[in-house]
Amino acid sequence: KAFSPPITALTKKEVKPKEVLPIPTNLPPRRADGTITVAHSPDADDAFMFYALANGKVDTEDRKYEHVLKDIQTLNESAKKGTYDLTAISFHAYPYVRRNYALLTCGASFGDAYGPVLVAKTPIRPSEVEGMTVAVPGELTTAALVTRMWFGRAKIDAKYVPFDKVTDLVKAGLVRAGVIIHEGQLTYKELGLVRVVDFGQWWSDSTEGLPLPLGGNGIRRDIPAPLVSKIALDLKRSIAYALGHREEALAYAMKFGRNLPKEKA
Repeated sequence: KAFSPPITALTKKEVKPKEVLPIPTNLPPRRADGTITVAHSPDADDAFMFYALANGKVDTEDRKYEHVLKDIQTLNESAKKGTYDLTAISFHAYPYVRRNYALLTCGASFGDAYGPVLVAKTPIRPSEVEGMTVAVPGELTTAALVTRMWFGRAKIDAKYVPFDKVTDLVKAGLVRAGVIIHEGQLTYKELGLVRVVDFGQWWSDSTEGLPLPLGGNGIRRDIPAPLVSKIALDLKRSIAYALGHREEALAYAMKFGRNLPKEKA
C-alpha cells in the first residue's frame, strides 16, 4: 500500500437517462428444446448457490436447466459471443459484454473487506515493483482490474494464467507474485506464501467501507422479460434453499473445493 495511490473519491456527476440497449441479433441460437443453459465457475461458492437448482430441490415448473462449469475467464470470453443463456461474469468484464447480457437481479458476489489476494514467496519491497512479473487469473477478471488499480502507475509484467495455476508459478519462482482467487485465498499460507495485500481489505479501507464488486450473473438480452423474471426467481429460491439447508448444500459444494477443509469451505 505504501506504493499504491488511493482510489479517487467518487464525485457527483450529472445523472443521464438510462440507456436502453437494443436486443442483439447476432447471438447464437438458443436451445431448440427451450433448455436454459447456465454457466458458472467450478468452485465451492458457486456450487453452493446452484446446488438446489442443479439437484431438483426447487420447483422450476416447465423450465429445464443445463449446467456448464468453466473457469471465470473462459466464461468472460464466452460472454462476448453470447454463448450461454445465464452466465457468471466478472464485473470487470461486464462493460465488454453488456450489449449481449443484462445483469440478473440475484446471485452476485461482493467482498466485504475480502477479495483477491496478492501473494509472493517473500515480502515485496517498493523498490521491486517496477517491471515485476505477476501471475493474474485472466485478463477480464475483477482480480486483474484491482491489480492494475493497486499498482497504480507502476508498470508490471502481467502473466494471464488459469486461476488454479497461479500459486504453482509463484512457488516455482517463475513469477515474483501472483493474484489468487477462490479457495486459494484461504490456503496460501499452507503453501508457504505470504500475503502482500488483500485487495478486498484495501478497497474497503480506500472507500470508507464499501464492498468490492467481484462478479454477477448475466442473462442474455434476447430472452423475453417474463422468462428472465422466472429464471431470477428460480436462482433466488436455489440460494434460499442452500442457506436453509447449509449442511446438505455444503456437502455438495465441497466436491468443488479442491480438497478445501470443511471449516474453511
